[in-house]
Amino acid sequence: MTNTASAAASTAINVTLEVADPAVIATSYASAFGLGDQLAFAPVSAASEGFRGFILSLVVAQPGTVDSLIATALQNGFTVLKPAKKSLWGYSGVIQGPDGAIWKIATSQKKDTAPVTRDVDSIVLLLGVEDVKASKQFYVDRGLTVSKSFGGKYAEFDLPNSPIKLALYPRKAAAKEAGVPITGSGSHGLVVNGPFGAFADPDGFAWAAA
Repeated sequence: MTNTASAAASTAINVTLEVADPAVIATSYASAFGLGDQLAFAPVSAASEGFRGFILSLVVAQPGTVDSLIATALQNGFTVLKPAKKSLWGYSGVIQGPDGAIWKIATSQKKDTAPVTRDVDSIVLLLGVEDVKASKQFYVDRGLTVSKSFGGKYAEFDLPNSPIKLALYPRKAAAKEAGVPITGSGSHGLVVNGPFGAFADPDGFAWAAA
């Protein structure tokens, strides 16, 4: 008989953010978003400068939740990169954590249709890469399954029951999405923990064996 918990865990990933003061930053994030153990924090292992090449997104049900999460984030050391507003695709804003990580808070809805909560429907780790097709194949070769793919413009992987989803986007487009210059160097300040082994991908994103 299949062990359901083991099967669910077998594709689960989470992330560790490398920060200057893990205890302080962990408290800031807990107050801002309340994500629990879906995020971990570790001391900085190497210096970084500029755009670190990734965006973490919180996908929520409606605009009121976007505003609520951004408001508590700003009370806990985050800053605004793109104010929350309506767009063709819904309603979203982009903020930057006190550690430098970039977060997009988004919903596909343009108005509230129910009482506002602070529930997060999903977390998405978007890696900005130089070559989406090459990076996609790299991950497929390491056991990940593609769930969505749009040529060299976007790829998403199938990670059933994972608290965090994984997607690839061109680095230039990711920087534009974040509202920051594309330039950046040094460490990504991010480690992805999962069941696929320890390695660095073609863009230098580090993975650790969970």
